[in-house]
Amino acid sequence: MWIWSNQDWVPFQTVSTRCLILQPLQKLQDCGVTVLDSADEVLDIVVGYLGGDPNGEDREMLKKVEAQMMKVRPYYRYFHSSNYINDLANGEICVAMGWSGDVFQAMARADEAGNNVSIQYIIPREGTQIWFDVMAIPADAPHPENAHAYINYILRPDVMAGITNYVWYANAVPAANSLTDPEILADPAIYPSDEVKARLFAGVVKSQGYIRQETRSWNRIRTGQ
Repeated sequence: MWIWSNQDWVPFQTVSTRCLILQPLQKLQDCGVTVLDSADEVLDIVVGYLGGDPNGEDREMLKKVEAQMMKVRPYYRYFHSSNYINDLANGEICVAMGWSGDVFQAMARADEAGNNVSIQYIIPREGTQIWFDVMAIPADAPHPENAHAYINYILRPDVMAGITNYVWYANAVPAANSLTDPEILADPAIYPSDEVKARLFAGVVKSQGYIRQETRSWNRIRTGQ
């Protein structure tokens, strides 16, 4: 997944593995470990951690995932998909599972605050899920030509480079590279190497029956019951 940490509390070599989230060290309990509130993403990652197919629908494996998460549930401070940004920037937590773009917001906020919080973003060495922001046009959109014009504008190399330079998100427009901050292009956390990308997987849409079982498992994990 995406793991980021306060380096003053957790050294780089420790956080480079998903074990930190899925087998949390007891000493991290007091400083704070948080996990995304996203059933499909988190559970798929744990399936992979346990040796299964993240994109499969093995219901027996899902039971094993739930059992594993229940073991470590007491060490998590909370499940949330955005609160960790400010909490990490302010030094309120020491390890978070989160989305890659958020880490750079946290880094920027910590830098602006001048609070000496040093944040490190890590792609776990075991691999994790890869994600993409997508622009799509509804089939019944009343003005599709306007939508196409907007998308074409966003995909202009100069515009896309400006977005990347501002938010520190990777983009898929090669022609924008010459206009992108070299520091961003050289950051392996933003533009992973081919070796790292080979260990990533993209999520797939599961059956409704499996999604319902995931939801039930996730609710039990979140509540610890």
